Amino acid sequence: MIIGIPKEIKAGERRVAMTPQGVDALVSHRHRVLVEKTAGAGSGFSDPEYEKTGAILVESAGEVWNEAEMIVKVKEPQEREFPFLKPGKILFTYLHLAADELLTQRLLESRIVGLAYETVQDPDGSLPLLRPMSEIAGRASILAGGMCLEARHGGRGVLLCGASGVPPAKVIILGAGVVGANACKVAVGLGARVSIFDVQAERLRYLHDITQGHIATFISNRMTIEEEISDADLVVGAVLIPGAQAPRLVTRQMLKGMRPGSAIVDVSVDQGGCFETARPTTHEHPTYIEEGVVHYCVANIPGAYPRTSTFALTNATFPYILQIAGHGYEKALVENEALRKGLNLIDGKIVCEGVAQTFERVCVTNPFSPRP
Repeated sequence: MIIGIPKEIKAGERRVAMTPQGVDALVSHRHRVLVEKTAGAGSGFSDPEYEKTGAILVESAGEVWNEAEMIVKVKEPQEREFPFLKPGKILFTYLHLAADELLTQRLLESRIVGLAYETVQDPDGSLPLLRPMSEIAGRASILAGGMCLEARHGGRGVLLCGASGVPPAKVIILGAGVVGANACKVAVGLGARVSIFDVQAERLRYLHDITQGHIATFISNRMTIEEEISDADLVVGAVLIPGAQAPRLVTRQMLKGMRPGSAIVDVSVDQGGCFETARPTTHEHPTYIEEGVVHYCVANIPGAYPRTSTFALTNATFPYILQIAGHGYEKALVENEALRKGLNLIDGKIVCEGVAQTFERVCVTNPFSPRP
């Protein structure tokens, strides 16, 4: 198969879809890999490194999109890439369609085969291609929150870990999944006072045990969230519903009850955000202040750590890419249940229920599902 790796063009995005090591493994399986020149520069991978693996370097994104049978990316197509979308092309990337109706419509019109990393799901419910980026985003969210609390960014001037004779910051984490668990570990490690919310008691029990009781745990409900965030220094939104828009857990009115100079980090903003006041920001302009609260709503937090993120992403996506390239997407989707759940769009139709519900559209049965 001909596999294309274009350069990412989303603002502040320095990751690349695959490391030279991953490309080398694909080439060794007799696949042809096209890499747009300088695609890996932001992650510290040079063109000669890719060339050495047998990749074919091309001058433009247009060449990659036109020649490749499967396009492998990190982020969803940007408007400048819409003209490249062609019927039957396989697009394998983070799509996050529930947060972008325009993108969804353009992909439907193009009749492209849209496979989303974030909805590939194992039988146990885990999300193997979202997990590595969620780990990084969760850990980085606490570092970003600490920055937001600095006075120079409009924050209260609170150090997360406190100091001798001075109590540490109070950190609230909404969601105890992969993002929330990793945010919790870093916050506890820094010495902050941590409270975490979730709807699953078992997840809360697990985190309480592994932190040896150094956190407070709460079953998530509106009243308790409002009470707890009122005196919080930092609130991290880490809620995910696969393929669907994130639930709005914190309203503007609840935000008004927070202390001036406190901060929020909405990791779920790429799925619409769980704060009513959240809107996507970039690494170049990551924050804004609303209702006196510093907002950090960067939609691609792992992009701040592109080299680490690219290695982690390649490790996770490579087996699926190899299966699609080796067997064709039809056979791969029939044989691999997890990958089959990654199919969001095909032939101008939505097959992901979460996306269809968000936009009140028809969801057709996945054509590769086993017949009853």
